[in-house]
Amino acid sequence: MKQRIEAYMAYMDRLLQNNDSGLTYEELSIQHEKQLAYFMHERLIHLLVTLTFAILAFGTFFMICFAFSIGLLLLFAAFLILLIPYIMHYYLLENSVQYMYKQYDALQAKIYPEAKIFN
Repeated sequence: MKQRIEAYMAYMDRLLQNNDSGLTYEELSIQHEKQLAYFMHERLIHLLVTLTFAILAFGTFFMICFAFSIGLLLLFAAFLILLIPYIMHYYLLENSVQYMYKQYDALQAKIYPEAKIFN
């Protein structure tokens, strides 16, 4: 997913600099909206997964506080080990989607140069 996001953002940056795709900026805007919706959905799913693992990790931690066992400690460690990559991936998705919003605004500024809101 990381490679796909980075490749798409680089592709859009290149087209914003020099539109050699044969598409109009309006068509690129529609394409970008579809990709943005896809990445926003992916971001939402990963947010839910990350929150689930965080809740499970903290729940396990509280269980350890009240009834210590090696099994619970191993489960807590597993949740923490899985939580770190989930947080890193969500961070990538969040920042990428924010950047794509800026790309979308740049596309809108090219379509509607008289509108000052996109500049």
